Amino acid sequence: MKQLTRIENALFRAGAVVMLGGAVAYALSPLWGLWLLAVGVALYSLMQLRAEYTGTDFNVRRLRRQQLFSLVVLWGAVLCMSMQVMHWGPLRRNEWMVCLAVGAILQLYTAWRIPAELSKPKKP
Repeated sequence: MKQLTRIENALFRAGAVVMLGGAVAYALSPLWGLWLLAVGVALYSLMQLRAEYTGTDFNVRRLRRQQLFSLVVLWGAVLCMSMQVMHWGPLRRNEWMVCLAVGAILQLYTAWRIPAELSKPKKP
């Protein structure tokens, strides 16, 4: 995996915190929560895409695809929240919470598994 620089790592963590803040802020102000979630997912996604994997290990490539899929699911959470806040589209309940939970679980799983796979000794 390509290592992020200190600034990119700070933006990555800031995106995660802003994303969490957007989910919490939704309870007080849905519009502010939507914007915070969108900014957080954008920062998080950009930095996640910068940490590319160029190796050939099948398991790490599979886990990386799961990470990228979870980014799509997180963007789905932003889309679902915007449908609820802006009153457009068919999904106007709390579907965004399901998308956010699924994306977070996939991110958590891959965050544990990728370093474990990379630290395994290589088979000849």
